[in-house]
Amino acid sequence: MSLEFVSLETIHFIAHKYGYLAIFLGIALENAGIPLPGETVTLVGGFLAGNGELTYWYVLGCAIIGAVFGDSCGYWIGKYGGWQFMLRLGQIFHIQEAKLIDVKNQFSQNAAKAVFFGRFVTLLRIFAGPLAGIAQMPYWKFLLCNVTGATTWAFTIVSLSFFVGQAVPLEKLVSWVAKFGIGALVLVVAGIFIPMWLEHLKQGSHKTDL
Repeated sequence: MSLEFVSLETIHFIAHKYGYLAIFLGIALENAGIPLPGETVTLVGGFLAGNGELTYWYVLGCAIIGAVFGDSCGYWIGKYGGWQFMLRLGQIFHIQEAKLIDVKNQFSQNAAKAVFFGRFVTLLRIFAGPLAGIAQMPYWKFLLCNVTGATTWAFTIVSLSFFVGQAVPLEKLVSWVAKFGIGALVLVVAGIFIPMWLEHLKQGSHKTDL
């Protein structure tokens, strides 16, 4: 998810004017936890490479480096200030600390998968780095997942727009990728909360039997 008021035409203009810098900064800031349309900028970069305006390998390199750098920044922000921030949010929204600890532990158990695959998931791409820091994931492990995940994601996105963008309108391609990210988010949320809900029902049934 990104800032919806930034139109595709504006993103196209920025990517066209600033080229590789726009791609690097767009995905770096998004991965650091700022809701900017980094994925869309990367798609546009691949599209421009397909048109010959940019070079494929430079676009790919900027996307990988930007994603790794941004996620690392998000990790350190989460590690040294994220938990206190979550506690303050919990107080504002009347969420018990015990529930926040449960969420933290749940993420810790799946941190490696979240960092690697999170780039393909709407919202998780923005928050995976900070959440990994909050969960105190070892940095060497985070960095390994970060680099491999960034490389896989960037190669997929840039190659998709580089090749498919020549046959499919850019607007439709961006829409397809956005829908995929939202669908992946729904699956992730369902995978987290359905087992928790079932466990809650099981505990409630057990108390009733007693």
